[in-house]
Amino acid sequence: MVSGGPYGLEDIVGKAGYGRGLLMLAILPLIWSFPTSLMVGELASAIPAEGGFYVWVRRALGRFWGFQEAWLSLAASVFDMAIYPVIFVDYLSRIAPTWTAGYRGTLWALAVIAGCALWNLKGAKSVGQGSIAMFCVLLSPFVILVAVALWKWHGHGIGALHQSIATPDIATAISVCLWNYMGWDNASTVAQEVEDPQRNYPRAMFTSAILVALTYMLPVIAVGLAGLAAGQFDSGANGGTGTWADAGRTIVGPAIVFAIVLGGMISGAGMFNPLMMSYTRVPYAMAEDHMLPSMFTRRNRWNAPWVSILFCAVIWALAVKLSFERLISIDLVLYGSSLLLEFVALVVLRRREPSLPRPFRVPGGIPGVIAVGVFPALLIFYAMGTARDERVLGLPALLFAALVGVAGALVYAITEFFRRRTGPTPVPVEG
Repeated sequence: MVSGGPYGLEDIVGKAGYGRGLLMLAILPLIWSFPTSLMVGELASAIPAEGGFYVWVRRALGRFWGFQEAWLSLAASVFDMAIYPVIFVDYLSRIAPTWTAGYRGTLWALAVIAGCALWNLKGAKSVGQGSIAMFCVLLSPFVILVAVALWKWHGHGIGALHQSIATPDIATAISVCLWNYMGWDNASTVAQEVEDPQRNYPRAMFTSAILVALTYMLPVIAVGLAGLAAGQFDSGANGGTGTWADAGRTIVGPAIVFAIVLGGMISGAGMFNPLMMSYTRVPYAMAEDHMLPSMFTRRNRWNAPWVSILFCAVIWALAVKLSFERLISIDLVLYGSSLLLEFVALVVLRRREPSLPRPFRVPGGIPGVIAVGVFPALLIFYAMGTARDERVLGLPALLFAALVGVAGALVYAITEFFRRRTGPTPVPVEG
């Protein structure tokens, strides 16, 4: 749910160069991923409920803010989930450009969404096992690429790592880096479908943070040492997306290109699949709280919320035509807003429910849980600042995000009006 391997890193190197890019890849896990992992580790182990972050915020801040958390997360998912079919199509175009020309590219993106929806209907266990297999397959070409690149380098200087970019775009590079390291809270929404979540969530958070950083940095270091120019990661109509195939052709040879392209396609579909599992549990949990129609609680024989899966798939299909950079920009603004609410929930629950069993606790007491959210908050505000020049559907990105927030408050008011007319809401059972 956090990483699809090195695919998606191209614009970091292409916009910032090797030196700055590697610095971002090394520092952001410490001030972005690790604090978020601490927050998720405590809340997921203390409240392992279906719906995850939505349940945490609702319990800490009440129904209104719980609804806003879900609303912002689902709004962010519209843009986040459109990125992965775009990556799939971009990599496919590297070996079969005629297959993705014009409307064909859109059809391929829609096919990814439909295929993952069908897979999700088979339940969380099927999605989880498939994700592990796909991650191993998509990383296998990079094992060869890294090995050959280091063999060719063999201690001869620092290759292209010292090269700088003529016109760097640091803001875009940081945004792409933040996007590549975000999503740690997404695993929380399937807590009731995870074995021993109190023990396994904190372990998963910390081991994954290390693994993700390694899978990002090692290939970048290797191709830089082998002499691949940083400028090669920022070319073409799609920016740097797909440049790993060109790197493989240059360093290893044409034989590896197909494997890297196939891995890129798997990365796009492989990220979409578990994230679909995550996001579709949010409407399910909201329907259980009578914030959405009861039909969203319907599950099939594999225990998958099939109405929610199909509904979300249709919504996500509507955003597949937006550009990669624009998707990341608005995704960060909306996701960041929901993440801030989760850090607030962490502090509020520590104060209001000090006796709540917490198999894992953020160290340092109340000051510790406050401090853990400082750097993520600063990075979120930075992402919002860099998005001020972006436009989404003809509107400035920040204005668009503000309208999404206002719409969430209005929708909540409407749902509460009808809820009160139909009767009181039963008290939800916390996990």
